[in-house]
Amino acid sequence: MKLNIFKDYLIILIGAVIYALSVVIFTSPNNIAPGGLTGIATMLNYLFSLPIGTFILIMNVPLFVWGYLIFGKGFLTKTIVGTVFLSLSIDILTPFMPTYTGDTMLAGIFGGILNGTGLAMIFSRGGSTGGTDIVATVIHKNFPHISMGSIILTADAVIITAAALVYHSIESALYAVIAIFVSTKLIDTITYGTSRNNGKLMLIITSSYEEILHRLLTEVSRGVTVLDAKGGYSANDKKLLICALRPQQVFKANAIAKSIDSKAFIIITTANTINGTGFVNKNQIS
Repeated sequence: MKLNIFKDYLIILIGAVIYALSVVIFTSPNNIAPGGLTGIATMLNYLFSLPIGTFILIMNVPLFVWGYLIFGKGFLTKTIVGTVFLSLSIDILTPFMPTYTGDTMLAGIFGGILNGTGLAMIFSRGGSTGGTDIVATVIHKNFPHISMGSIILTADAVIITAAALVYHSIESALYAVIAIFVSTKLIDTITYGTSRNNGKLMLIITSSYEEILHRLLTEVSRGVTVLDAKGGYSANDKKLLICALRPQQVFKANAIAKSIDSKAFIIITTANTINGTGFVNKNQIS
């Protein structure tokens, strides 16, 4: 157990360093605000020479408190760790790393590649970098008909528009769009593989279904379907839990099931299309 926890935090740290390199080397020196609180901190650095990492952490503090009041301590542990790792990495690396100020298009593309790689590593271990993730989660909890993807997209659109005003350049906003697009696609590719899809489907065969069901509903915030099942060899009665997930939720859901029933039989497969609350609804992608 301790070794697994160590691996989780080590991968979150490595992901935070890779994310920080995207900011220090590519996006910040080229006036590209890559969405979220990182984008806001990048603009504050441009206007007032404020340290990017420090202000990412400062802006996250009230969001941490908000998330704690809504979801409790368990929701925030790895989010706080990921945010602290990221903030420290940016400020520590800034004086020592070279900056790229050549082709701004290349800066946006490679900034997005490093950004997406770092975030995918953080998400894969159940972590987060706070910011709009917390805001989206809280809003979605209170207004479940509004998808988290839509909330984050709206926040990024506002920040990108602000970047065009701050930098007095529409090109800066367009390069930010490129960086965010590359980052998002890379996160999906690393998490899901190369297939285009909307989610993952988790099947859990277990005799300890009640606790797993409760924790998936409360900690992952995804609906679960319960079916009766019987072992073909053992003839023991069990339950089959079916849960549709987003990429960043797979690791946490799997960890919950394994922590409760180490002998649970778990299948995680690609779901090319998921229709319903929180996923694709008619022609709208959430």
